[in-house]
Amino acid sequence: MSAARHRKRWQKDQERRVQVPNQPGGQSADPPPDLQVLTAPAVLTLMLVVLSFLPRIQSNLNLTISIWGSAIVLLTWLILLYLKLRHENASRIFQTMLRPQHYVQALVQLAVFAYWGWHWRPVYEFGTLLAAQLIFAYVFDMLLAWSRREAYTLGFGPFPIIFSINLFLWFRDDWFYLQFLMVGIGFLGKEFVRWKREGRAVHIFNPSAFSLGLFSLVLIATGTTSLTWGQEIASTLTLAPMIYLYLFLLGLIVMYFFSVTLVSGAAAIVLFGLSAFYTSLTGVPYFLDSEIPAAVFLGLHLLVTDPSTSPRSQAGKLVFGGLYGVGVFGLYTLLGAYGAPTFYDKLLAVPLLNLSVRGIDSLIPVIRRSRVIKLWRLDLAPLRLNLMHMVVWIVFFGSMAVMGKTDGMHPGDSLPFWEQACIEDRPTACNRLIQLEASYCGDNSAWACNELGGHYRQGDIVGSDADLALGYFSRACELRFQPACVNLLDIESFRQTDPRALDLRLLLREGGSNLMEMAEPELYERACLKHNWDFACDKVVSAS
Repeated sequence: MSAARHRKRWQKDQERRVQVPNQPGGQSADPPPDLQVLTAPAVLTLMLVVLSFLPRIQSNLNLTISIWGSAIVLLTWLILLYLKLRHENASRIFQTMLRPQHYVQALVQLAVFAYWGWHWRPVYEFGTLLAAQLIFAYVFDMLLAWSRREAYTLGFGPFPIIFSINLFLWFRDDWFYLQFLMVGIGFLGKEFVRWKREGRAVHIFNPSAFSLGLFSLVLIATGTTSLTWGQEIASTLTLAPMIYLYLFLLGLIVMYFFSVTLVSGAAAIVLFGLSAFYTSLTGVPYFLDSEIPAAVFLGLHLLVTDPSTSPRSQAGKLVFGGLYGVGVFGLYTLLGAYGAPTFYDKLLAVPLLNLSVRGIDSLIPVIRRSRVIKLWRLDLAPLRLNLMHMVVWIVFFGSMAVMGKTDGMHPGDSLPFWEQACIEDRPTACNRLIQLEASYCGDNSAWACNELGGHYRQGDIVGSDADLALGYFSRACELRFQPACVNLLDIESFRQTDPRALDLRLLLREGGSNLMEMAEPELYERACLKHNWDFACDKVVSAS
Protein backbone atom coordinates (compact mmCIF):
# COMPACT_ATOMS: atom_id res chain seq x y z
CA MET A 1 0.00 0.00 0.00
CA SER A 2 2.84 2.35 0.88
CA ALA A 3 4.63 1.65 -2.41
CA ALA A 4 1.44 2.34 -4.37
CA ARG A 5 1.07 5.70 -2.64
CA HIS A 6 4.65 6.61 -3.48
CA ARG A 7 4.07 5.71 -7.14
CA LYS A 8 0.94 7.89 -7.31
CA ARG A 9 2.76 10.80 -5.70
CA TRP A 10 5.67 10.37 -8.11
CA GLN A 11 3.28 10.32 -11.08
CA LYS A 12 1.61 13.55 -9.91
CA ASP A 13 4.98 15.19 -9.46
CA GLN A 14 5.92 14.18 -12.99
CA GLU A 15 2.67 15.64 -14.33
CA ARG A 16 3.53 18.96 -12.73
CA ARG A 17 6.93 19.08 -14.36
CA VAL A 18 7.76 19.78 -17.99
CA GLN A 19 10.55 17.95 -19.81
CA VAL A 20 13.02 20.39 -21.29
CA PRO A 21 14.06 19.19 -24.77
CA ASN A 22 17.66 19.04 -25.90
CA GLN A 23 18.84 19.08 -22.29
CA PRO A 24 21.24 16.36 -21.15
CA GLY A 25 19.88 13.81 -18.78
CA GLY A 26 16.28 14.82 -19.43
CA GLN A 27 16.38 17.55 -16.79
CA SER A 28 13.03 19.13 -15.99
CA ALA A 29 11.88 22.63 -15.04
CA ASP A 30 8.85 24.04 -13.25
CA PRO A 31 6.08 25.32 -15.52
CA PRO A 32 5.72 29.08 -15.89
CA PRO A 33 3.76 30.70 -13.06
CA ASP A 34 0.02 31.25 -13.42
CA LEU A 35 -0.38 35.04 -13.28
CA GLN A 36 -3.68 35.35 -15.10
CA VAL A 37 -5.30 36.66 -11.92
CA LEU A 38 -3.31 39.88 -12.38
CA THR A 39 -5.65 40.63 -15.26
CA ALA A 40 -8.32 41.60 -12.72
CA PRO A 41 -6.42 44.54 -11.15
CA ALA A 42 -5.26 45.58 -14.63
CA VAL A 43 -8.84 45.77 -15.91
CA LEU A 44 -10.02 47.60 -12.79
CA THR A 45 -7.20 50.13 -13.16
CA LEU A 46 -8.26 50.68 -16.76
CA MET A 47 -11.83 51.24 -15.51
CA LEU A 48 -10.50 53.89 -13.13
CA VAL A 49 -8.85 55.68 -16.05
CA VAL A 50 -12.05 55.47 -18.12
CA LEU A 51 -13.99 56.87 -15.18
CA SER A 52 -11.76 59.94 -15.21
CA PHE A 53 -13.25 61.01 -18.55
CA LEU A 54 -16.74 61.45 -17.14
CA PRO A 55 -17.94 65.09 -17.05
CA ARG A 56 -18.10 65.11 -13.24
CA ILE A 57 -14.37 64.47 -13.05
CA GLN A 58 -13.29 66.34 -16.18
CA SER A 59 -14.88 69.50 -14.75
CA ASN A 60 -11.92 69.88 -12.37
CA LEU A 61 -8.34 69.50 -13.60
CA ASN A 62 -6.91 68.72 -10.16
CA LEU A 63 -9.52 66.02 -9.66
CA THR A 64 -8.70 64.48 -13.04
CA ILE A 65 -5.00 64.49 -12.19
CA SER A 66 -5.79 62.82 -8.85
CA ILE A 67 -7.57 59.97 -10.65
CA TRP A 68 -4.78 59.59 -13.19
CA GLY A 69 -2.13 59.75 -10.48
CA SER A 70 -3.80 56.99 -8.47
CA ALA A 71 -4.08 54.86 -11.64
CA ILE A 72 -0.38 55.37 -12.39
CA VAL A 73 0.56 54.31 -8.86
CA LEU A 74 -1.56 51.16 -9.13
CA LEU A 75 -0.27 50.32 -12.61
CA THR A 76 3.36 50.77 -11.53
CA TRP A 77 2.79 48.54 -8.52
CA LEU A 78 1.11 45.93 -10.74
CA ILE A 79 4.02 45.87 -13.21
CA LEU A 80 6.60 45.56 -10.43
CA LEU A 81 4.61 42.76 -8.81
CA TYR A 82 4.32 40.93 -12.14
CA LEU A 83 8.07 41.15 -12.74
CA LYS A 84 8.82 39.99 -9.20
CA LEU A 85 6.52 36.98 -9.47
CA ARG A 86 7.92 36.03 -12.88
CA HIS A 87 11.42 36.19 -11.46
CA GLU A 88 10.45 34.05 -8.46
CA ASN A 89 8.39 31.69 -10.63
CA ALA A 90 5.49 32.21 -8.19
CA SER A 91 1.76 32.11 -8.81
CA ARG A 92 -1.13 33.98 -7.24
CA ILE A 93 -4.74 32.90 -6.76
CA PHE A 94 -8.19 34.16 -5.78
CA GLN A 95 -10.20 32.84 -2.87
CA THR A 96 -13.86 33.78 -2.56
CA MET A 97 -15.48 34.45 0.79
CA LEU A 98 -18.71 36.41 1.18
CA ARG A 99 -19.04 37.53 4.78
CA PRO A 100 -22.37 38.86 6.05
CA GLN A 101 -20.63 41.51 8.16
CA HIS A 102 -19.35 42.99 4.90
CA TYR A 103 -22.35 42.92 2.58
CA VAL A 104 -25.03 43.53 5.21
CA GLN A 105 -23.20 46.53 6.59
CA ALA A 106 -22.51 47.81 3.07
CA LEU A 107 -26.20 47.63 2.19
CA VAL A 108 -27.12 49.51 5.36
CA GLN A 109 -24.52 52.19 4.62
CA LEU A 110 -25.77 52.46 1.04
CA ALA A 111 -29.27 53.03 2.39
CA VAL A 112 -27.93 55.96 4.43
CA PHE A 113 -26.32 57.47 1.32
CA ALA A 114 -29.55 57.02 -0.65
CA TYR A 115 -31.79 58.75 1.90
CA TRP A 116 -29.32 61.47 2.81
CA GLY A 117 -28.54 62.18 -0.84
CA TRP A 118 -32.21 62.53 -1.70
CA HIS A 119 -32.33 65.55 0.61
CA TRP A 120 -28.78 66.85 0.04
CA ARG A 121 -27.88 66.45 -3.62
CA PRO A 122 -24.08 66.74 -3.30
CA VAL A 123 -24.18 63.15 -2.01
CA TYR A 124 -25.54 61.90 -5.33
CA GLU A 125 -23.11 64.11 -7.24
CA PHE A 126 -20.34 62.46 -5.22
CA GLY A 127 -21.40 59.00 -6.44
CA THR A 128 -18.85 58.95 -9.27
CA LEU A 129 -16.02 59.64 -6.83
CA LEU A 130 -17.37 56.97 -4.50
CA ALA A 131 -17.16 54.48 -7.37
CA ALA A 132 -13.60 55.61 -8.12
CA GLN A 133 -12.61 54.94 -4.51
CA LEU A 134 -14.17 51.47 -4.61
CA ILE A 135 -12.20 50.56 -7.73
CA PHE A 136 -9.03 51.95 -6.19
CA ALA A 137 -9.68 50.05 -2.96
CA TYR A 138 -10.14 46.69 -4.69
CA VAL A 139 -6.97 47.06 -6.76
CA PHE A 140 -4.96 48.34 -3.79
CA ASP A 141 -6.20 45.48 -1.60
CA MET A 142 -5.40 42.86 -4.25
CA LEU A 143 -1.90 44.14 -4.89
CA LEU A 144 -1.20 44.48 -1.17
CA ALA A 145 -2.34 40.91 -0.51
CA TRP A 146 -0.45 39.39 -3.46
CA SER A 147 2.68 41.30 -2.51
CA ARG A 148 2.69 39.46 0.82
CA ARG A 149 1.07 36.08 0.21
CA GLU A 150 -0.27 33.74 -2.44
CA ALA A 151 -4.02 34.23 -2.12
CA TYR A 152 -6.35 37.22 -2.19
CA THR A 153 -9.75 36.75 -0.57
CA LEU A 154 -12.33 38.19 -2.93
CA GLY A 155 -15.52 39.44 -1.34
CA PHE A 156 -17.30 42.62 -0.31
CA GLY A 157 -14.66 43.66 2.24
CA PRO A 158 -13.70 47.00 0.63
CA PHE A 159 -17.32 48.18 0.43
CA PRO A 160 -17.98 48.88 4.14
CA ILE A 161 -14.51 50.43 4.51
CA ILE A 162 -15.06 52.90 1.66
CA PHE A 163 -18.65 53.63 2.62
CA SER A 164 -17.71 54.16 6.26
CA ILE A 165 -14.93 56.61 5.39
CA ASN A 166 -17.20 58.57 3.09
CA LEU A 167 -20.09 58.76 5.52
CA PHE A 168 -17.88 61.02 7.63
CA LEU A 169 -15.17 62.71 5.56
CA TRP A 170 -14.57 63.72 1.93
CA PHE A 171 -11.80 65.85 0.54
CA ARG A 172 -12.77 68.58 -1.88
CA ASP A 173 -12.10 68.09 -5.57
CA ASP A 174 -8.87 70.11 -5.63
CA TRP A 175 -7.41 67.89 -2.92
CA PHE A 176 -8.98 64.57 -3.81
CA TYR A 177 -5.68 62.73 -4.08
CA LEU A 178 -5.71 62.86 -0.27
CA GLN A 179 -8.92 60.80 -0.33
CA PHE A 180 -7.08 58.01 -2.15
CA LEU A 181 -4.23 58.33 0.33
CA MET A 182 -6.71 58.02 3.20
CA VAL A 183 -8.18 54.87 1.66
CA GLY A 184 -4.74 53.36 1.13
CA ILE A 185 -3.69 54.06 4.71
CA GLY A 186 -6.82 52.32 5.96
CA PHE A 187 -5.87 49.12 4.14
CA LEU A 188 -2.21 49.41 5.17
CA GLY A 189 -3.28 49.75 8.79
CA LYS A 190 -5.41 46.62 8.48
CA GLU A 191 -2.52 44.67 6.98
CA PHE A 192 0.40 45.82 9.13
CA VAL A 193 -0.92 47.16 12.45
CA ARG A 194 -1.77 43.89 14.15
CA TRP A 195 -1.58 42.10 17.47
CA LYS A 196 -2.29 38.72 19.00
CA ARG A 197 -5.81 38.31 20.27
CA GLU A 198 -7.29 35.03 21.41
CA GLY A 199 -4.30 33.25 19.89
CA ARG A 200 -4.68 34.81 16.43
CA ALA A 201 -2.96 37.69 14.70
CA VAL A 202 -5.69 40.23 13.93
CA HIS A 203 -5.79 43.88 12.94
CA ILE A 204 -6.04 46.29 15.85
CA PHE A 205 -8.04 49.09 14.29
CA ASN A 206 -11.27 49.35 12.42
CA PRO A 207 -9.71 50.17 8.99
CA SER A 208 -11.97 53.13 8.23
CA ALA A 209 -11.70 54.49 11.78
CA PHE A 210 -7.90 54.18 11.63
CA SER A 211 -7.57 56.37 8.55
CA LEU A 212 -10.33 58.75 9.68
CA GLY A 213 -8.69 59.20 13.07
CA LEU A 214 -5.22 59.70 11.64
CA PHE A 215 -6.34 62.22 9.04
CA SER A 216 -8.49 64.01 11.61
CA LEU A 217 -5.41 64.58 13.76
CA VAL A 218 -3.44 65.92 10.80
CA LEU A 219 -6.26 68.21 9.70
CA ILE A 220 -6.67 69.57 13.22
CA ALA A 221 -2.94 70.07 13.73
CA THR A 222 -2.53 71.87 10.40
CA GLY A 223 -5.79 73.80 10.56
CA THR A 224 -6.81 72.51 7.13
CA THR A 225 -10.33 71.24 7.75
CA SER A 226 -11.45 73.58 4.96
CA LEU A 227 -9.90 71.13 2.48
CA THR A 228 -12.71 68.72 3.33
CA TRP A 229 -16.49 68.54 3.38
CA GLY A 230 -16.34 67.36 6.99
CA GLN A 231 -18.35 70.19 8.53
CA GLU A 232 -21.02 70.03 5.83
CA ILE A 233 -21.30 66.25 6.15
CA ALA A 234 -21.79 66.51 9.91
CA SER A 235 -24.47 69.20 9.60
CA THR A 236 -26.47 68.11 6.54
CA LEU A 237 -27.66 64.75 7.81
CA THR A 238 -30.50 66.58 9.53
CA LEU A 239 -31.73 67.87 6.18
CA ALA A 240 -33.28 64.42 5.79
CA PRO A 241 -36.61 64.32 7.67
CA MET A 242 -36.84 61.90 10.60
CA ILE A 243 -33.16 61.05 10.23
CA TYR A 244 -32.88 59.70 13.79
CA LEU A 245 -35.74 57.27 13.25
CA TYR A 246 -34.28 56.23 9.91
CA LEU A 247 -30.84 55.56 11.40
CA PHE A 248 -32.44 53.77 14.33
CA LEU A 249 -34.32 51.38 12.04
CA LEU A 250 -31.22 50.69 9.94
CA GLY A 251 -29.24 50.17 13.12
CA LEU A 252 -31.63 47.42 14.20
CA ILE A 253 -30.54 45.40 11.16
CA VAL A 254 -26.89 45.61 12.18
CA MET A 255 -27.77 44.84 15.80
CA TYR A 256 -29.79 41.78 14.84
CA PHE A 257 -27.14 40.22 12.62
CA PHE A 258 -24.00 41.06 14.59
CA SER A 259 -25.12 41.40 18.22
CA VAL A 260 -23.68 44.87 18.69
CA THR A 261 -26.74 46.25 20.48
CA LEU A 262 -24.87 46.72 23.74
CA VAL A 263 -22.20 48.82 22.03
CA SER A 264 -24.62 51.22 20.34
CA GLY A 265 -27.08 51.23 23.20
CA ALA A 266 -24.50 51.88 25.90
CA ALA A 267 -22.93 54.69 23.86
CA ALA A 268 -26.30 56.36 23.30
CA ILE A 269 -27.44 56.00 26.90
CA VAL A 270 -24.18 57.39 28.30
CA LEU A 271 -24.19 60.32 25.87
CA PHE A 272 -27.82 61.10 26.55
CA GLY A 273 -27.29 60.88 30.30
CA LEU A 274 -24.21 63.10 30.32
CA SER A 275 -25.88 65.63 28.03
CA ALA A 276 -29.02 65.74 30.18
CA PHE A 277 -26.93 66.13 33.34
CA TYR A 278 -25.03 69.04 31.81
CA THR A 279 -28.28 70.72 30.77
CA SER A 280 -29.72 70.33 34.27
CA LEU A 281 -26.66 72.09 35.70
CA THR A 282 -26.27 74.90 33.17
CA GLY A 283 -29.69 75.40 31.59
CA VAL A 284 -28.27 75.06 28.07
CA PRO A 285 -27.74 71.99 25.85
CA TYR A 286 -24.30 70.41 25.84
CA PHE A 287 -24.40 69.86 22.08
CA LEU A 288 -25.58 72.78 20.01
CA ASP A 289 -29.00 71.63 18.85
CA SER A 290 -29.51 68.03 19.99
CA GLU A 291 -28.94 65.62 22.84
CA ILE A 292 -26.97 63.36 20.50
CA PRO A 293 -25.90 64.95 17.18
CA ALA A 294 -27.17 63.08 14.13
CA ALA A 295 -23.64 62.40 12.86
CA VAL A 296 -22.69 60.94 16.27
CA PHE A 297 -25.87 58.85 16.22
CA LEU A 298 -24.73 57.53 12.84
CA GLY A 299 -21.27 56.82 14.24
CA LEU A 300 -22.49 54.81 17.20
CA HIS A 301 -24.45 52.60 14.80
CA LEU A 302 -22.06 52.19 11.86
CA LEU A 303 -18.55 53.24 12.92
CA VAL A 304 -17.83 51.97 16.42
CA THR A 305 -19.68 48.66 15.97
CA ASP A 306 -17.13 46.72 13.89
CA PRO A 307 -17.31 43.19 15.41
CA SER A 308 -13.68 42.44 14.52
CA THR A 309 -12.24 45.31 16.56
CA SER A 310 -14.59 45.40 19.55
CA PRO A 311 -14.87 43.14 22.62
CA ARG A 312 -16.44 39.71 22.34
CA SER A 313 -18.09 39.43 25.75
CA GLN A 314 -21.42 41.03 26.60
CA ALA A 315 -19.93 42.98 29.49
CA GLY A 316 -17.01 44.03 27.31
CA LYS A 317 -19.38 45.42 24.68
CA LEU A 318 -21.23 47.32 27.36
CA VAL A 319 -18.00 48.89 28.63
CA PHE A 320 -16.78 49.56 25.08
CA GLY A 321 -19.97 51.38 24.12
CA GLY A 322 -20.04 53.34 27.36
CA LEU A 323 -16.45 54.47 26.82
CA TYR A 324 -17.35 55.63 23.32
CA GLY A 325 -20.08 57.82 24.81
CA VAL A 326 -17.68 59.24 27.39
CA GLY A 327 -15.00 59.73 24.74
CA VAL A 328 -17.26 61.65 22.37
CA PHE A 329 -18.56 63.77 25.24
CA GLY A 330 -15.07 64.66 26.44
CA LEU A 331 -13.58 65.20 22.98
CA TYR A 332 -16.38 67.63 22.11
CA THR A 333 -15.29 69.92 24.93
CA LEU A 334 -11.59 69.37 24.30
CA LEU A 335 -11.87 70.18 20.60
CA GLY A 336 -13.99 73.24 21.32
CA ALA A 337 -11.46 74.51 23.85
CA TYR A 338 -8.66 73.98 21.33
CA GLY A 339 -10.63 75.89 18.70
CA ALA A 340 -10.91 72.86 16.43
CA PRO A 341 -14.11 71.74 14.67
CA THR A 342 -16.07 69.62 17.11
CA PHE A 343 -17.36 67.15 14.51
CA TYR A 344 -14.08 65.24 14.87
CA ASP A 345 -15.23 63.97 18.29
CA LYS A 346 -16.88 60.83 16.93
CA LEU A 347 -13.89 60.03 14.69
CA LEU A 348 -11.05 60.39 17.19
CA ALA A 349 -12.71 58.24 19.84
CA VAL A 350 -12.82 54.98 17.86
CA PRO A 351 -9.08 54.28 17.35
CA LEU A 352 -8.47 54.95 21.05
CA LEU A 353 -11.16 52.44 21.93
CA ASN A 354 -9.75 49.87 19.50
CA LEU A 355 -6.48 50.07 21.43
CA SER A 356 -8.35 49.36 24.66
CA VAL A 357 -10.04 46.15 23.48
CA ARG A 358 -7.49 43.69 24.88
CA GLY A 359 -7.46 45.58 28.15
CA ILE A 360 -11.25 45.41 28.35
CA ASP A 361 -11.23 41.70 27.47
CA SER A 362 -8.70 40.98 30.22
CA LEU A 363 -10.40 43.23 32.77
CA ILE A 364 -13.88 41.72 32.54
CA PRO A 365 -12.98 38.30 34.04
CA VAL A 366 -11.09 40.02 36.86
CA ILE A 367 -14.09 42.19 37.67
CA ARG A 368 -16.40 39.19 37.62
CA ARG A 369 -14.20 37.42 40.20
CA SER A 370 -14.02 40.46 42.45
CA ARG A 371 -15.41 39.97 45.96
CA VAL A 372 -16.95 43.42 45.84
CA ILE A 373 -18.89 42.54 42.73
CA LYS A 374 -20.05 39.28 44.26
CA LEU A 375 -21.00 41.08 47.46
CA TRP A 376 -23.12 43.63 45.66
CA ARG A 377 -24.31 41.04 43.13
CA LEU A 378 -23.66 43.33 40.20
CA ASP A 379 -24.31 41.64 36.90
CA LEU A 380 -22.09 43.16 34.23
CA ALA A 381 -24.07 41.47 31.48
CA PRO A 382 -27.72 41.66 32.65
CA LEU A 383 -29.18 40.79 29.27
CA ARG A 384 -27.79 37.63 27.73
CA LEU A 385 -29.80 37.48 24.60
CA ASN A 386 -29.36 39.99 21.83
CA LEU A 387 -33.09 40.18 21.19
CA MET A 388 -33.59 41.25 24.78
CA HIS A 389 -30.91 43.88 24.32
CA MET A 390 -32.74 45.12 21.25
CA VAL A 391 -36.02 45.37 23.16
CA VAL A 392 -34.36 47.54 25.79
CA TRP A 393 -32.79 49.70 23.09
CA ILE A 394 -36.14 50.10 21.32
CA VAL A 395 -37.78 51.18 24.57
CA PHE A 396 -34.99 53.66 25.28
CA PHE A 397 -35.10 55.19 21.81
CA GLY A 398 -38.88 55.34 21.99
CA SER A 399 -38.60 57.24 25.27
CA MET A 400 -36.18 59.69 23.68
CA ALA A 401 -38.59 60.22 20.80
CA VAL A 402 -41.57 60.78 23.11
CA MET A 403 -39.56 63.39 25.03
CA GLY A 404 -38.78 65.16 21.75
CA LYS A 405 -35.06 64.43 21.98
CA THR A 406 -34.64 62.92 18.52
CA ASP A 407 -36.39 64.31 15.44
CA GLY A 408 -38.50 66.91 17.23
CA MET A 409 -37.53 70.54 17.63
CA HIS A 410 -34.73 71.10 20.12
CA PRO A 411 -34.33 74.25 22.27
CA GLY A 412 -30.95 74.79 20.66
CA ASP A 413 -32.65 75.26 17.28
CA SER A 414 -34.00 78.61 18.44
CA LEU A 415 -31.87 81.74 18.12
CA PRO A 416 -33.94 83.65 20.72
CA PHE A 417 -33.12 80.86 23.18
CA TRP A 418 -29.39 81.45 22.73
CA GLU A 419 -29.81 85.23 22.80
CA GLN A 420 -31.54 84.99 26.17
CA ALA A 421 -29.04 82.43 27.46
CA CYS A 422 -26.21 84.75 26.42
CA ILE A 423 -27.84 87.69 28.25
CA GLU A 424 -28.07 85.47 31.33
CA ASP A 425 -24.37 84.60 30.89
CA ARG A 426 -24.95 80.86 30.81
CA PRO A 427 -21.92 78.68 30.01
CA THR A 428 -20.90 78.71 26.33
CA ALA A 429 -24.17 80.44 25.35
CA CYS A 430 -22.56 83.50 23.76
CA ASN A 431 -20.11 81.35 21.83
CA ARG A 432 -22.98 79.19 20.61
CA LEU A 433 -24.89 82.30 19.54
CA ILE A 434 -21.92 83.49 17.48
CA GLN A 435 -21.53 80.00 16.03
CA LEU A 436 -25.18 79.81 14.98
CA GLU A 437 -25.26 83.29 13.49
CA ALA A 438 -22.07 82.54 11.55
CA SER A 439 -23.67 79.39 10.18
CA TYR A 440 -26.79 81.25 9.07
CA CYS A 441 -24.71 84.09 7.63
CA GLY A 442 -22.87 81.48 5.59
CA ASP A 443 -26.28 80.40 4.28
CA ASN A 444 -26.91 84.01 3.14
CA SER A 445 -29.11 85.21 5.97
CA ALA A 446 -28.50 88.96 5.79
CA TRP A 447 -29.97 89.50 9.25
CA ALA A 448 -27.48 87.03 10.78
CA CYS A 449 -24.55 88.71 8.99
CA ASN A 450 -25.64 92.10 10.31
CA GLU A 451 -25.95 90.74 13.86
CA LEU A 452 -22.45 89.28 13.64
CA GLY A 453 -21.10 92.59 12.43
CA GLY A 454 -22.71 94.27 15.42
CA HIS A 455 -21.13 91.83 17.87
CA TYR A 456 -17.67 92.42 16.43
CA ARG A 457 -18.16 96.18 16.32
CA GLN A 458 -19.45 96.48 19.88
CA GLY A 459 -17.19 93.82 21.38
CA ASP A 460 -19.89 92.89 23.87
CA ILE A 461 -19.85 89.10 23.67
CA VAL A 462 -16.82 88.61 21.44
CA GLY A 463 -13.55 90.45 20.97
CA SER A 464 -13.88 93.71 19.06
CA ASP A 465 -12.68 93.45 15.44
CA ALA A 466 -13.44 96.40 13.16
CA ASP A 467 -12.29 94.68 9.97
CA LEU A 468 -14.38 91.59 10.64
CA ALA A 469 -17.38 93.76 11.49
CA LEU A 470 -17.08 95.63 8.20
CA GLY A 471 -16.82 92.34 6.35
CA TYR A 472 -20.07 91.07 7.82
CA PHE A 473 -21.83 94.40 7.24
CA SER A 474 -20.67 94.36 3.62
CA ARG A 475 -22.03 90.89 3.08
CA ALA A 476 -25.38 91.80 4.65
CA CYS A 477 -25.56 94.97 2.57
CA GLU A 478 -24.88 92.96 -0.60
CA LEU A 479 -27.85 90.83 0.42
CA ARG A 480 -29.95 94.03 0.46
CA PHE A 481 -30.32 94.37 4.23
CA GLN A 482 -30.68 98.13 4.65
CA PRO A 483 -29.50 98.50 8.29
CA ALA A 484 -26.22 96.83 7.31
CA CYS A 485 -25.64 99.40 4.58
CA VAL A 486 -26.17 102.17 7.15
CA ASN A 487 -23.71 100.43 9.48
CA LEU A 488 -21.11 100.53 6.74
CA LEU A 489 -21.42 104.30 6.48
CA ASP A 490 -21.74 105.07 10.19
CA ILE A 491 -18.91 103.31 12.01
CA GLU A 492 -19.80 104.77 15.41
CA SER A 493 -23.14 103.03 15.90
CA PHE A 494 -24.97 99.80 15.19
CA ARG A 495 -28.36 99.64 13.47
CA GLN A 496 -30.40 96.47 13.67
CA THR A 497 -33.93 95.34 12.97
CA ASP A 498 -36.07 92.22 12.94
CA PRO A 499 -35.37 89.39 10.50
CA ARG A 500 -37.11 89.60 7.15
CA ALA A 501 -39.33 86.80 5.88
CA LEU A 502 -36.45 85.68 3.65
CA ASP A 503 -34.21 85.39 6.72
CA LEU A 504 -36.84 83.48 8.67
CA ARG A 505 -36.96 80.86 5.94
CA LEU A 506 -33.37 80.05 6.93
CA LEU A 507 -33.48 80.79 10.66
CA LEU A 508 -36.50 78.57 11.36
CA ARG A 509 -35.43 75.47 9.49
CA GLU A 510 -34.39 73.59 12.68
CA GLY A 511 -31.58 71.73 10.97
CA GLY A 512 -33.76 70.77 8.02
CA SER A 513 -34.17 72.26 4.58
CA ASN A 514 -35.06 75.92 4.16
CA LEU A 515 -38.70 76.98 4.12
CA MET A 516 -38.88 78.75 0.76
CA GLU A 517 -42.32 77.38 -0.05
CA MET A 518 -43.95 78.25 3.28
CA ALA A 519 -46.55 81.03 3.24
CA GLU A 520 -45.64 84.13 5.26
CA PRO A 521 -48.51 83.87 7.79
CA GLU A 522 -47.48 80.29 8.54
CA LEU A 523 -43.85 81.38 8.69
CA TYR A 524 -44.54 84.04 11.32
CA GLU A 525 -46.73 81.65 13.29
CA ARG A 526 -43.86 79.16 13.36
CA ALA A 527 -41.44 81.89 14.45
CA CYS A 528 -43.78 82.87 17.27
CA LEU A 529 -45.00 79.54 18.61
CA LYS A 530 -41.91 77.39 18.15
CA HIS A 531 -39.03 79.88 18.35
CA ASN A 532 -40.42 82.63 20.60
CA TRP A 533 -39.64 85.56 18.32
CA ASP A 534 -41.58 88.44 19.93
CA PHE A 535 -41.88 90.48 16.74
CA ALA A 536 -43.40 87.46 14.97
CA CYS A 537 -45.98 87.06 17.73
CA ASP A 538 -46.93 90.73 17.27
CA LYS A 539 -47.44 90.11 13.55
CA VAL A 540 -49.58 87.06 14.25
CA VAL A 541 -51.73 89.02 16.68
CA SER A 542 -52.12 91.98 14.32
CA ALA A 543 -53.01 89.67 11.44
CA SER A 544 -55.74 88.02 13.48
